[in-house]
Parts: sequence; C-alpha cells; structure tokens
Amino acid sequence: MKPKRLIIVAVGGQGNLLASRILGEAALLSGVPVRMSEIHGMAQRGGVVESAIIFGEAQSTIISDGEADVLVSFEPSEAMRAMNRCNSQTMVITNLSPLPPFTTTIGRGVYPDLNSGLSLIRKKTGGLITLDATDLALKAGNVMAVNTVLLGALIRTGILPLSAENVRNAIRTRTKKATVEVNLKAFELGYEAAQIV
Repeated sequence: MKPKRLIIVAVGGQGNLLASRILGEAALLSGVPVRMSEIHGMAQRGGVVESAIIFGEAQSTIISDGEADVLVSFEPSEAMRAMNRCNSQTMVITNLSPLPPFTTTIGRGVYPDLNSGLSLIRKKTGGLITLDATDLALKAGNVMAVNTVLLGALIRTGILPLSAENVRNAIRTRTKKATVEVNLKAFELGYEAAQIV
C-alpha cells in the first residue's frame, strides 16, 4: 500500500493530539501500519500544534514540504500557514471558525483575510473542504468536539485507508466515557457536512 501522509494543524487546546490518537487507534484496528510525530510548540499558550501521521509502510515520520496527501486544519489561518506542506493534489479540510492569536486581540497583529486565503488554497491544491466545525461541535453538544467533527469530514473523503466504523470504535476507546456520545455525534455531523468546493 502506498503511504498516505496527513498533517493536522491546530491551536493548543483544540484537541489535535486526541484526534491523532483516535486515528492511530483506528489504523491499528484496520491493520494499517501507522507512524506519528507531534510538534507541541507553545501549545499551552495558544500556540501551534502539529501532528504528522503516515498510514502505510514508511521509514520515517517526517512529512517534507509538498508531501502531504491531506491537510486538516482546526483553525483557518493555520491552514494558510501550512500550505508549504501541500502540493497540487493535496486535499485540504479546514474549520472556518477563526481563533485569532493573542497578538491580534491586543492590536499588535492582523488576522489574515480568509476569503483570499481560501481562494489561494483552492488554486494551489487538489481540493478544499470547508465547514464551520465549531458550530457543528456545538450542535453535537460540546464545542470541544471540533476535532471529531473534522475527523468525520476527513474520513468522508476516503483518502485514508480507515473505515468509518473503525474510527467510531477508536472514538469509543480513546475519549472519556462521559464524552463518547457527543464525539460520535460530532463525527457524524462532520461526515455529513463534508463537501469538496
């Protein structure tokens, strides 16, 4: 099986690492070799968190610039920031709900224009799925379920060698018992909402 390379970018506290662990568990359930690495940066202060996951036989967990098959972004400006990881065939999935950095909120920075950023992503990649994952997470019952909304959209693409059922089972085993139903509902809402534009 040709390896599939996934980059997940988020802001600290959005659940990137849990999403990575769910996908890793789903890969194990599917009998798919998986390798993961994470960059935490200043995660606890709202900084960037990045996960690199390779599904299939691979010698390394490094995904070089231009090598990602899929980019999942929990925050739209992070999708723009990670464009160097993409190529003309990469599928990009992003939450549309911005989470401006501290420097923007105190007036020391400017949040990028989303329309021009999304337009650039459409031009430079193989496809773009946008959804308000924050709103869907709230509909599922908890804003913290943005991560499982985006996992639903990711699995809907069919790019990764993982079944939706194995991801659901991984959600059942990797999330806290009190949040399992909310996360499963969020997964379904993301799966249903995913449309390539």
